[in-house]
Amino acid sequence: MRRKGREGEARDNKHARGGKPSRGRSARAEEDLYEMLGDKPLLLILDCVQDPHNLGAILRTADGAGVTAVVAPKDKSAGITDTVRRISVGAADSVPFFQVTNLARTMKKLQDAGVWLIGTSDAGKGTLYDTDLKGATGIVMGAEGDGMRRLTEEGCDFLIQIPMSGSVECLNVSVATGVCLYEAVRQRQAE
Repeated sequence: MRRKGREGEARDNKHARGGKPSRGRSARAEEDLYEMLGDKPLLLILDCVQDPHNLGAILRTADGAGVTAVVAPKDKSAGITDTVRRISVGAADSVPFFQVTNLARTMKKLQDAGVWLIGTSDAGKGTLYDTDLKGATGIVMGAEGDGMRRLTEEGCDFLIQIPMSGSVECLNVSVATGVCLYEAVRQRQAE
């Protein structure tokens, strides 16, 4: 419940430790990304996700799924803000977040480092559940409404779909991200 005089502000987040969002690091240097890859990283690449509520929800899910790092372009994308921190319930400060100048170039460097990039798209031939997500994997998610940009889509090793049975054409990006990440978690735990 909002206190009198705070009508234009978001309500307090009682789920965050101490009740207030922490003031952690906003984004890390791109060079640090390649140093933290390890043996079988699970990366999440966001192509122009602009809604801070979606980014906050995505970071919260990424934290729960044990994602190695989240990568997004600097332009046309939400960054770490107070709203993102509040919605992520602290995950914005615990999940390594990288904003890069050139997403296509970063994706190529990740591929050169042995990471398979799997994009979600209506143009995908296979489904999420038929795709091996156990190795070094980067799951690529497109923007709200428009999906992935052309160069991002072309930079993926595979394009997959999330099977849809109802009348809606697609899921919200934060929901779709959760579905994909937890399928990767399921596969990795079954090993």
